[in-house]
Amino acid sequence: MVQTSLNTQSWLHTEFDILSKNNVFEKEIPRHITENLHWELRPYQVEAFARFFHYLDKYPEKNLPTNLFYNMATGSGKTLVMAGLILDLYKRGYRNFLFFVNSSNIIEKTKDNFLNNLSNKYLFNKDKIILDNKIVKINQVDNFEGTNKEDINICFTTIQGLHSLLTTDRENSLTFEDFKDKKIAIFSDEAHHINAWTRNKLNKDETIAKTTWEHTVNSIFHANQENIMLEFTATMDFDSKEIAKKYKDKTIYKYDLKQFRNDGYSKDVKILRSDTDKKGRILIALLLNQYRQDIAGKLGIKLKPVILFKAQRTIAQSEENKALFHKIIEELSEKDIEIIKKKTNINEIQRIFKFYSENNISTKILIEKLKLNFAENKCLSVNEEKEVENYQKLLNELENEDNQIRAIFAVQKLNEGWDVLNLFDIVRVYEGQAGGGGYKGKTSPSTISEAQLIGRGARYFPFKIKEYDEDQFKRKFDEDLTNDLRILEELHFHSLNESRYIAELNQELVNQGIMDDKTVEKELKLKENFKKSKFYRDGVIFVNQKIKNDYSNVNSFSDLGINEKDFKQEIHSYKGKITEALKEEKYDNYYIAKESTTMKAKEMEPHLFRNALSKNEFFKFENLKKYFPKLKSVNEIIEKKEYLGDVKINFEGTEDDLYALSNKQKFIAILKILNEIEGKLKDNLVDFKGTKEFNSKRIKDIFIDKTLKIEEGSPKEKGQEAFLEDKDWYVFNANYGTDEEKACVEFMDRLIKEDFKNNYKEIYFIRNELHFVIYNFDDGQAFAPDFVLFMKGKNKKEIVYQIFIEPKGPHLIEKDKWKENFLIKIKEEFDTNDLMKFIETKKYKVIGVPFFNKSDENKFKDELLEVLND
Repeated sequence: MVQTSLNTQSWLHTEFDILSKNNVFEKEIPRHITENLHWELRPYQVEAFARFFHYLDKYPEKNLPTNLFYNMATGSGKTLVMAGLILDLYKRGYRNFLFFVNSSNIIEKTKDNFLNNLSNKYLFNKDKIILDNKIVKINQVDNFEGTNKEDINICFTTIQGLHSLLTTDRENSLTFEDFKDKKIAIFSDEAHHINAWTRNKLNKDETIAKTTWEHTVNSIFHANQENIMLEFTATMDFDSKEIAKKYKDKTIYKYDLKQFRNDGYSKDVKILRSDTDKKGRILIALLLNQYRQDIAGKLGIKLKPVILFKAQRTIAQSEENKALFHKIIEELSEKDIEIIKKKTNINEIQRIFKFYSENNISTKILIEKLKLNFAENKCLSVNEEKEVENYQKLLNELENEDNQIRAIFAVQKLNEGWDVLNLFDIVRVYEGQAGGGGYKGKTSPSTISEAQLIGRGARYFPFKIKEYDEDQFKRKFDEDLTNDLRILEELHFHSLNESRYIAELNQELVNQGIMDDKTVEKELKLKENFKKSKFYRDGVIFVNQKIKNDYSNVNSFSDLGINEKDFKQEIHSYKGKITEALKEEKYDNYYIAKESTTMKAKEMEPHLFRNALSKNEFFKFENLKKYFPKLKSVNEIIEKKEYLGDVKINFEGTEDDLYALSNKQKFIAILKILNEIEGKLKDNLVDFKGTKEFNSKRIKDIFIDKTLKIEEGSPKEKGQEAFLEDKDWYVFNANYGTDEEKACVEFMDRLIKEDFKNNYKEIYFIRNELHFVIYNFDDGQAFAPDFVLFMKGKNKKEIVYQIFIEPKGPHLIEKDKWKENFLIKIKEEFDTNDLMKFIETKKYKVIGVPFFNKSDENKFKDELLEVLND
């Protein structure tokens, strides 16, 4: 049994790490959050919510008032988590929310995200927010006097502004009195800015302490025991003993940049160092940036990549860079491009010229593209505070199609609070290193600042490879580094080739978790004898497709899995009895006689159902029509047996209560029933499904050579090369898989020798490194089976068997149970409907089998042989 509390020396987040690992708390996010957010939640965001729920509802050592801290990586969607927490706190009775950050430009961006439903970064459901079956508005307020108790009221301010408001008398502004008689939920973004008092140990002097921002925040927080303060930042200084002490029992979740990057949610950072002058670096960045746009456009991806040109110290230097840039664009010639084309040995740049040559884009056309896309009106300088404020909207909406900005010139103003996804190139226009002896061997502040800027630029630009790509927010080509689209998953930092500086920057990027120095690249190649085979040349693999779910044939609740017709509603009598405790006599079990009566929906007053349906947003006619397109009127919902017509309500109560059953009690019962049906319907509604029709694709088009990125020292690094070298049935040169996957290959070797070799003409066991996916019949969820086995029988029928095989370690079997169920359904579907596939005279059968587990090989073997003998 897992302890729910560890010793007082442990950090709160490490305790919750253990609870989470042992599944002590639920990871199911309630609908009042998921249905009212515009964006789908990622697994680590689900984890952030789950920890909050457990702390508030079940954690035995919860502090009051409650103060929790989230140490989450830049770009991980902290504001989306905040928006979801606001929705949950509303359900818990909170109506007033105080939101503060460090700078005015960040607060303006945050307001846009929370209030402007026309913004492409709006956090909530763009149609409406529905909580407790009513539409809830979000109001921006200056104080909490006279706020609407049915709405979400948010006061946005900076920490400096908040401190000023509360320490200076002003009309209609916040005061400390606002916080005494109301429970407030306080959100602090970039929370590291409120800890100057703690960090500098000024708390020893109470007089000074009371003048600080931190004291102001603490005074607000402690004004009411029901207050909640939630702090967020990526950069808390835990090296400070005082900071660590303050946050040890408050840090509920640490999701750092390294984990964020490892999980695939950021761009990969590449340092492109070149032996060039400023003009050369600028031109290489321009070529790479334009190539990104063109390669994306060719594949139907809308992308306008942005370049940031970074000056060293002064605004004057940045203006010089901008002037040089415009001069280069204005005077750009074919000779300039040809020099780079002839001299460079940088693979990425060579690939650019190959692409343009293959697509018949001449150097002259390329120059025209660059002149057009990087014209002066598409460049922005943001160095002074006034410029940042004036251009804030342009900066916040760089991804928008109507935003034409392609190049930005800056010194330091964009290092915090800049949220941009389509930044792909950062050019360090200056030269030299600001480190070394002057900083006693430590990394220079300027290098640290550059690393932080790179971290902000590494936010992933989401894109779809095909219409229904569910992984648009994650890197897709870590296992295919040679893919043309890999360039859209990389941020290039362009610098002069200065080894000392590059080494320092590399180390700082590793320290901050932005780069990983512990990965190796491995070549996965098809064996030459396989590429010469007829199977490779003419063979096919059958896969299904993901399609939008079609509700056109849905005619009833039962079509969506709702078959329940009988519901119970208890009428409370409020009767009772007081008995004396500790009295030496037999316990008196007080009995209240209750009876029941049943009423059909169609026997009840129609206006009760109409009113109840109008109170529930889901059951409004225009919404139901989406899922039940043959519905003609509200009356049909109430009267037809396919919907509510046959529904019965069994009222339980005393004889008197049942005799005097009021319309109000009936109305409450109907509301309850509608909520139950709504919940069950939503559980069964899915936007997509996988087709049960499997169509053929050519083997040689699906299985190709790949370059994989693998963690150095991990079990995957050793790829069974020697073992597989003479195995003609294994088509790749290696298997860079888990221990379980390698065990599966060794098992297959024994099985082929002992059972298959004499019974099948051809046998090929193929590793699937995301070469293909199949889609779950029920909800369209993508699944890439680790292996596919092809075998051609020797008998007259010569059936070609295609078998999906997925090795799975014991710790993952339950989590991935849906995958095993899907594999079994594939077999059942083909057995039941005899879904044999014919191409000319060849006959194919597609089969799924339960998971392979090395601890139970014999069971898997029996199941595999059984499906082959069917």
